[in-house]
Amino acid sequence: MITAGRIVRLAERDRAQVQFFLDGEMRRALAGDTVLTAMLASEQALRRSEFGPEPRAGFCLMGACQDCWVWQEEGPRLRACSTPVTEGMRLRTTQPESWP
Repeated sequence: MITAGRIVRLAERDRAQVQFFLDGEMRRALAGDTVLTAMLASEQALRRSEFGPEPRAGFCLMGACQDCWVWQEEGPRLRACSTPVTEGMRLRTTQPESWP
């Protein structure tokens, strides 16, 4: 079930669409969106805090604060605010079991 996102797109809605997967569910974004924008266009938060139940949605939005790390299905993390979303990208909001 897709809930209302935190980000509401007001402009540039005519860019090409790309598909990505978030926690196994197919989502759509626009070409040129960052992972942060793509995720928050359909979700209220990027992930949960490692230190409590609080939802996290990014903080500085420029790659300096470490708040927007999300995981790829294969395991590596990426910064959502500075990584472009790509066709077929597979993302997770929770760390994989194999995460150190």
